[in-house]
Amino acid sequence: MKYSAIKMVLTASLLETFPKVEEEEIEAMVSHWLQTQNENVPLLTRSMKEHSLALFESSGRRDVSSRLVKETEPPYQTQLPIIWDDIPFRPVSQPQFTFIDLFAGIGGFRMSMQEQGGKCVFSSEWDSDAKKTYEANFGEVPYGDIRNISERSIPDHDVLCAGFPCQPFSLAGVSARNSLNTSHGFACETQGTLFFDIVRIMKKKKPRVAFLENVKNLVGHDGGKTFSIIRQTIESLGYRFSYKLISASPLVPQRRIRCYMVCVRGGINDFIFPDFEGEPLALRTILEHNVDSSFTISNRLWEGHQRRTKRNLARGTGFTAFCADLDKPSNTIVARYGKDGKECLVPQGKKNPRMLTPRECARLQGFPDHFIIPTAKTSAYRLFGNSVAIPVITKIARNIVGSLKNH
Repeated sequence: MKYSAIKMVLTASLLETFPKVEEEEIEAMVSHWLQTQNENVPLLTRSMKEHSLALFESSGRRDVSSRLVKETEPPYQTQLPIIWDDIPFRPVSQPQFTFIDLFAGIGGFRMSMQEQGGKCVFSSEWDSDAKKTYEANFGEVPYGDIRNISERSIPDHDVLCAGFPCQPFSLAGVSARNSLNTSHGFACETQGTLFFDIVRIMKKKKPRVAFLENVKNLVGHDGGKTFSIIRQTIESLGYRFSYKLISASPLVPQRRIRCYMVCVRGGINDFIFPDFEGEPLALRTILEHNVDSSFTISNRLWEGHQRRTKRNLARGTGFTAFCADLDKPSNTIVARYGKDGKECLVPQGKKNPRMLTPRECARLQGFPDHFIIPTAKTSAYRLFGNSVAIPVITKIARNIVGSLKNH
């Protein structure tokens, strides 16, 4: 049976067995169980055994079902006849290491870590559109809000990956919150303190490496105090803390500078960030041909962009909107791009400029063209704007895995 069919059957059955558990939580438990041998998945051991037996019986495989009955704690999920051909990025069959994917988004970290031979044993993400996209590509529904998940229930792992929420620390996020007289940084109760959920998991599970990503403004936020707290907190857990501000433009045609942090524990002494030298890539290399006219911005929107740009240039502050130079990288694609496209407008000769398509945004972040985009256009823009640049993550991941192998 295909992954999607097995998940649907098990989810429906478990919803009847556990009517008080939310469907998304059931889906997360089922998909995690199908992906990996995880003895810490709550509520499922007995029910999974019963439903596994039923599946085998219905498919005529009584020999397997009788063997399952006799074994005390068999790895049921490895014996289910799962066919993964409806999933583009399938779980690693012979993993070299394990990792967890926190604030997983649409799976940028996961794609890179799986490519290096890693097995994801736990994922968490609170955005529903991101979860749908993640499942469509990896065959796993991430658990929800990490604040509601006990660190004791998370499986042991070698590497903790987390692109924790950046809005409270970004320049745009700080400006917006100041204008609204709301909190930013660690004072932002909904997102700024999520770093400490990473800390409690590290403290309990003691992964060999923590691989973190955030905006470049994190380093200078609040006069450097925020970054100092992050560094000192992680070092107090017995980790060596390294970071580097890296531009993605030699690997993807986008001006995207992010802060990457690699924290190693016990005996791993030789981690070194790779070099990211090279000429910036040109935006035209990822553009689609024959783009639908619906991506061309309206006269009203284009005239508004031009007025605001002229006004803001005259006063020396505020955002501007110009047509992109196709021979240079694009500006940074952000979550709000779908609102008006001002960060990157593609020139079209005598016509008004157009916005990038969701597929072009995916390419700007290094996603391959067989990556599935199941959500609406506006949601897709937001998801790709919040994503990591995969080629950068992959290059750092190679060095991390090399360090793990050497120790």
